[in-house]
Amino acid sequence: MSDTHLQHVDSATFSAFLDLLQIESRQIDEIYLLGDLVEMWVGDDDDSDSAALLRKSLKNASEHAAIFLQHGNRDFLFGDKFCQASGITKLPDPFLLDDHILLTHGDAFCTDDQAYQEVRSLLRSRKWQQDILQKSLIERQEMGRQMRQQSQQTNANKPAQIMDVNSVAAAQTMQQYSADLLIHGHTHRPGDYPRRGQDTFRRIVLGHWQDCGWLCRQNGDSFRLECFSLNRYVASAPP
Repeated sequence: MSDTHLQHVDSATFSAFLDLLQIESRQIDEIYLLGDLVEMWVGDDDDSDSAALLRKSLKNASEHAAIFLQHGNRDFLFGDKFCQASGITKLPDPFLLDDHILLTHGDAFCTDDQAYQEVRSLLRSRKWQQDILQKSLIERQEMGRQMRQQSQQTNANKPAQIMDVNSVAAAQTMQQYSADLLIHGHTHRPGDYPRRGQDTFRRIVLGHWQDCGWLCRQNGDSFRLECFSLNRYVASAPP
């Protein structure tokens, strides 16, 4: 899964995510969260009700299934303390799974948006993160709100196509890792794109949890993109 953008504990999205963790963790082996788990994360010392509930719910689910997390562009400050408290394992981005599946948040492939890539490089740097985490929690929360507002304003004025994955960048990375299946989120353009023409890999794009929830379910060698209601999560039958 990716792009759940969890924020308010009383939202349909948060409730659906908690239901999914409770149900799925008891019947599957592994859960992979590919970035933007929350709308904004400004440090592992977050003392909000939503942060506490998220830690507790992940910890409970991790006692039944292994849970893995990648950073997104909203939650790149998830650190070791959060992972330890939640019982989850942090993964690098990209991450090669089972020798042929490449997992990534996906924003690194949006290379046509050069301005975003420059900002991404800054925010992911160790020095910038160390400087930010030295500020008080209140200061970081206000900074996060300002950055989010600025991002929304900037994206509203950008051509839609430059915020999508660059096919050449994706193909080069897939070749580098000798992978034949790419699973990512970030673009909010869900779909299952099979190999065709000169494409040497299949690409599954996870959706944004807004009008519905999204996940990609693996059962053996089978992969299926699923969309489900946020009002009540019910696990679907395996393919």
